[in-house]
Amino acid sequence: MALATPTLTTTRLGLRPFAKTDTDAVFALQSNARILRYWDAPPWKDRAQAERFIVVCGQMEHEGTGARLAIERAADKVFIGWCSLARWDPVYRTAKLGYCLDETAWGKGFATEAAEAVLQWAFDALDLNRVQAETDTRNTASSRVLEKLGFVREGTLRDDCIVDGEVSDSWVYGLLRREWNYTAPPSRG
Repeated sequence: MALATPTLTTTRLGLRPFAKTDTDAVFALQSNARILRYWDAPPWKDRAQAERFIVVCGQMEHEGTGARLAIERAADKVFIGWCSLARWDPVYRTAKLGYCLDETAWGKGFATEAAEAVLQWAFDALDLNRVQAETDTRNTASSRVLEKLGFVREGTLRDDCIVDGEVSDSWVYGLLRREWNYTAPPSRG
């Protein structure tokens, strides 16, 4: 069953399906070691990885397993990252939230704004009951984003990732539909 990737807008952002023309921007994002400091994989070394990323976005849509959206600033249409809803399970009504933003977009509320738009779409269109997210325990900025959105820290995955020989733990966060309806901040767009 296909799942159409939506186009969403907020006051400051546009979220849209990925296109082949995003390849260079995606590669620049995912090859930046500073951006991927707390990621579960090393920075990319080959532009072909960005090409594959965009192909996988289309596969997610075609297979109905999720949606990954490019994030642009509304004012100038500059690509600043992505936000995704993956591992959608319509039987259990669950999915997993993820996001990655360029360091020029950090600290401006863009991650929260983009994730809020994706969550609102997901709870409305997919009738989700639960959304899960994970973040490296050292990534306090990402933890703040999730907590602003109403996610609750549910546990720690010890020694969850080993990237370039460095072992790290992850926190697991969960957001239930009833909590979203209660804690969701006002819509921005």
